[in-house]
Amino acid sequence: MNTAAIPPAHGLPGPRARAVPVLRALGATARARTAGPAPGRPLHWLLIGYPLWWALGLGQFAFWVFAVPMAAELLRRRRATGLRLPPGFTLWALFLVWCAVGLALIGTNPAGTVPGSGSLTGALVRLASYLALTVVLLYVGNLSRRELPDLAVARSLGWLCLATVAGGMLGLLAPEFEFTAPTERLLPAGLAADPYVQDLLHPASAQIMDVLGYESARPKAPWEYTNTWGNMLSLLVLWLAVGWLWRGPRPAPGAARPGSWWRPLAAGAAVAVSAAPIVYSLNRALWAGLALTVALVLVQLLRAGRILAVGAATAAATAVLALALLTPLVDIVLERMDSPHSDDGRAATSLAAVEAANASPVLGWGTTRDMVGSSESIAIGPSPECPGCGNHTIGNNGQLWLLLVANGWVGTALFLAFFGYTAWRHRDDTTLVGSAALLTVLLLFWYMFFYVALTGPLAVTMIAVALLWRRGTRPLPPAPPAAASAPVGTVPPQEAEPEARGGA
Repeated sequence: MNTAAIPPAHGLPGPRARAVPVLRALGATARARTAGPAPGRPLHWLLIGYPLWWALGLGQFAFWVFAVPMAAELLRRRRATGLRLPPGFTLWALFLVWCAVGLALIGTNPAGTVPGSGSLTGALVRLASYLALTVVLLYVGNLSRRELPDLAVARSLGWLCLATVAGGMLGLLAPEFEFTAPTERLLPAGLAADPYVQDLLHPASAQIMDVLGYESARPKAPWEYTNTWGNMLSLLVLWLAVGWLWRGPRPAPGAARPGSWWRPLAAGAAVAVSAAPIVYSLNRALWAGLALTVALVLVQLLRAGRILAVGAATAAATAVLALALLTPLVDIVLERMDSPHSDDGRAATSLAAVEAANASPVLGWGTTRDMVGSSESIAIGPSPECPGCGNHTIGNNGQLWLLLVANGWVGTALFLAFFGYTAWRHRDDTTLVGSAALLTVLLLFWYMFFYVALTGPLAVTMIAVALLWRRGTRPLPPAPPAAASAPVGTVPPQEAEPEARGGA
């Protein structure tokens, strides 16, 4: 008897009809699992998990690693819905071309530099880092704010800020702390012992340096250098405030305010604790940068009409300054101001970078060079008694000087024009997220005189550019079905953020 031809009784669907929705759901789940990480997840893994990547010895190369799944997602979206590019991206693309073409000049020797001091390896590492951060920029910018909410990005950056503060405290409490990372053990012994490779891969809590006339610990974990630590902390504290101190918009009468109560407490404690490593880092540019950040925040609050917030911020800054003056930290600050330390060397290498750019204004020289002698005499160089004397590297004392020697005046103009255009285009955004992103971009123009932006600081800046860009444009069509139908690993709903001018 052929039972397949018998209609279902009482109008109920037959077995085959009941199986269709189940099969469709299973197919959607299988597609979701094979489509790669859920939108936004590689970025969260990169930022929140950075202490782990540092401990494994990846360091700045973690940005390369996580650029791979981000690039895969971009390729998939390009086939499905197409990709968009940020305004002014032509400037950045031309800068990347300039970096690549400049590699041809690495074998040349500019006047006043040590012959053969240009390293192709270092230039390729920088170019790869620029490309990886370009992927990060496009990845964040092409995800909708529903797939990757602004507040979720701010909170991930806040986690990274907490890790930076914790690393600073580790550098103070255990300045000798270091260990051999798994990545180091996989390298040939000669390569792993290279000083440059050690700086990039070897986890250590602090740099022991003679700045004040005696050796002292300058915190750096989980970053490569103390200067990078200070630059990162200055940028990330903005996002800690936005993602952790702000608890969402004011709820309706009788409704509970969304958000976790512990986040503001943790953020406030981290800001208070960070005072010690900030002072002991001996980073004058960081101190001035934090003061500049406070001033820019007050300007943004005034532009948004948040007068009460301006008063509260001013009172808080005054109270923090007053408390700092009552602690021994002020003695360290005064001692640092009386110890120029690297001023002469910085001035000499900065001048050498300008001279190098003048000698090759279009393409630069492809990478850094070591200058002959020192700021006092060309006869002064490294010796067994003073291995750090003379032959300072041109371009290692700030992103601006790196750009000048490596990419010339034209390449430098392309780099700065991209970020300058972004800041100008979004200058009217006074929302909390928009203000934090705008200030992040603007701080690049301060720190470029003192710190090299690669890789962590420039990554945060690129994320800020992406947030500004997608806040000012309409979203693309809906994501491809494989990503849109993925209940597995989907970014959880986030609390609302202030959209109206001036925030909530």
